[in-house]
Amino acid sequence: MAAPVRLGRKRPLPICPNPLFVRWLTEWRDEAASRGRRTQFVFQKALRSLRRYPLPLRSGKEAKILRHFGDSLCRMLDQRLQQHRSSGGDHAPDSSGAKSPAPEVPHAEVQDSSMPGRRGQGKLGASGVPTQPRGGGSGSYWPAQHSGARAVLLQLYKEHLSPSGHSFLTKEELLQRCAQKSPGMAPGRSQPWTALRSLLHRNLVLRTHQPARYSLTQEGLELAQKLAESEGLSSLNVGTRPQEPSGEEPEVPGSASAELEGGVQQPSLELRPGEYRVLLCVDVGEAKGMGHRPELLRQLQRLHVTHTVRKLHVGDFVWVAQETRPRDPARPGELVLDHIVERKRLDDLCGSIIDGRFREQKFRLKRCGLAHRVYLVEEHGSVHNLSLPESTLLQAVTNTQVIDGFFVKRTADIKESAAYLALLTRGLERLYQGHILRSRPWGTPEDPESGAGPSTKPLCSLLTFNDFNVGAIKNKAQSVREVFARQLMQVRGVSGEKAAALVDRYSTPASLLAAYDACATPKEQEMLLSTVKCGRLQRNLGPALSRTLSQLYCSYSLLS
Repeated sequence: MAAPVRLGRKRPLPICPNPLFVRWLTEWRDEAASRGRRTQFVFQKALRSLRRYPLPLRSGKEAKILRHFGDSLCRMLDQRLQQHRSSGGDHAPDSSGAKSPAPEVPHAEVQDSSMPGRRGQGKLGASGVPTQPRGGGSGSYWPAQHSGARAVLLQLYKEHLSPSGHSFLTKEELLQRCAQKSPGMAPGRSQPWTALRSLLHRNLVLRTHQPARYSLTQEGLELAQKLAESEGLSSLNVGTRPQEPSGEEPEVPGSASAELEGGVQQPSLELRPGEYRVLLCVDVGEAKGMGHRPELLRQLQRLHVTHTVRKLHVGDFVWVAQETRPRDPARPGELVLDHIVERKRLDDLCGSIIDGRFREQKFRLKRCGLAHRVYLVEEHGSVHNLSLPESTLLQAVTNTQVIDGFFVKRTADIKESAAYLALLTRGLERLYQGHILRSRPWGTPEDPESGAGPSTKPLCSLLTFNDFNVGAIKNKAQSVREVFARQLMQVRGVSGEKAAALVDRYSTPASLLAAYDACATPKEQEMLLSTVKCGRLQRNLGPALSRTLSQLYCSYSLLS
């Protein structure tokens, strides 16, 4: 009997097409988890996305097509891949631990044997398989001496190697440095800008963000390194980045870690008198839309209030002390003053009470790291046309001031609200005049609320704007403790202070369930939480709420 005819050969795909990237992401995730950093969740999401991708990737930049791979993470992978190549690392093992069947090749360049009679240079990708350079790359490109492209590549290479650099330059910075390096290349001339467009087309320079930031791709970095060597520029001329000690796995690079963790380990900032100005930051939600929102900005301009519009993750208005003579004009240092304002029109206040945003916003404001919280309530039309009775609104406003500790300011219209913001701005300018301001990390116990009474001396140890805004992100990765607190607050009668007191005693649902299981009788379960001390007055939680929570967590049937 004749053997069956095979119509084609199916090439088996590797079980793990990108073992190097999987290994490095796993190491970074485990390292972040051991240090208790939130970046572990970023690495875990990226790792899950990478394992679902069936094709090999040649660089970290190519991984940007996957979910949860941002600029910082792709740059980290490219840096690690470059270290792996320069150290002559072996090919990546597959998921079963066996070596890849790819032949041994040099770590940076290989001879193309697939096309006889032609010599080509390929790159060793993340999968350990040599790959051919794409069209428009740096395979045969060599910029001429004193050309704009050469100047752009060398300036970006200097910035990449500089220990105090950011691995990118803005358009203005790049053109200015090219003009300084080559006096014949004036900033107004189009030579470097035309060369920059050519480098973008050749995939040697990467453009990100808005305003644009320009950095070297992996191919551009290799070409710029060869250009520097050909001109006799050693790494001592431009400064080198500190290398990791041998035998230790590198931690998350500083620039990427700062973006992933929201400014962790940033250098401290100190602003002396005369080196900063007080600037009002207005949330974009207060500036966009129809009707009254643009009117607020017009009123602030009429009152000559220096302000800027940006995205605030908590609150509607904050004030920052901004550097007046920063070293980097594109990124001036900013410290958030210890005051924040949440503005509510009466109709918006009704809606937030009905849908539950009212309690959640107050809870987040109390945890934003700023001590002086102002609740600005603005009149709007007749109270008889609102969806809630006037007595309910008055009670909510009174509770905000008496129980939650907010300062409540009521205004008649948007003009009076703008006038109050202008008054606060000028008051803060006088309050911080002549003081030295210093940055502090998030979570440092510098809250003046612990004091016995109000103080005339302002708090001069402040959060940077980046730390404040990132720390207040609503949908950021949360710990079990934080999710448990938000779950408890969904129960009627459990405020933010009561939820905080409960999670202080039982930090997870598992610990609370274990405490319920240890109770001998159902009556003991009902009274388990009744004596938990809550709030400033340290009052008991009470038997009613304790009974409700025991029914929620101990009942196996549906609650009526």
